[in-house]
Amino acid sequence: MDSQNLPAVLHEVRERMARAAAAAGRSAQSVTLLAVGKAQPLPLLTAAADCGVGDFGESYLQEALDKIAALQERALTWHFIGRVQANKTRPIAQHFAWVHAVDRLKVAERLAAQRPFHAPPLNVCLQVNVAGELSKGGVAPAELPALAAAVARLPRLALRGLMCIPPEETEPVRQRAWFAKLRALRDDLNTAGSRLDTLSMGMSADFEAAIAEGATIVRLGTVLFGARPR
Repeated sequence: MDSQNLPAVLHEVRERMARAAAAAGRSAQSVTLLAVGKAQPLPLLTAAADCGVGDFGESYLQEALDKIAALQERALTWHFIGRVQANKTRPIAQHFAWVHAVDRLKVAERLAAQRPFHAPPLNVCLQVNVAGELSKGGVAPAELPALAAAVARLPRLALRGLMCIPPEETEPVRQRAWFAKLRALRDDLNTAGSRLDTLSMGMSADFEAAIAEGATIVRLGTVLFGARPR
């Protein structure tokens, strides 16, 4: 991807997001574009920030820390979207505003204990394994209520919502079915007393289906930046 092409690409993606939101009776402002920059060169992220992108998602910790340092003069919001290893929670707790893939209480407890006191609460989403895939992380739906209750009690964390990486589907109806499952789980938790406002779901191949089912954050990499460099 040439950074000179990025403004046009971003415009088209935002238009697609707005159309999907309008079709669902929602405003375009109800969905945040989270630009996934893992393995992408810093100049592309800088160009995206120049185009008004304010939220960036990273999965590789050391690469992310280097980018955060390089772009520290900009008012950007950084989201850690990769699987969280217990031995790497301290720098995540110190340098990110959001963590999207918490699926174990031990990890949440470490993030809470290591979040700096001077920082605002760390926004957390619980990853749910909506299809029971052994190759993916995430809490089982049946175990979600207990985990959500435990995480909600931790200090210096703000439990905001749920996240999923569903099976790859090509049919929009099948895509929507997985996202509807996550939305229903969020709604069940809220009925029971939670106050979750976030659904982090939808990536480059299925974000329109996710928006149709209530996504508030879509995690977009390839559709913005092209294939990741090898």
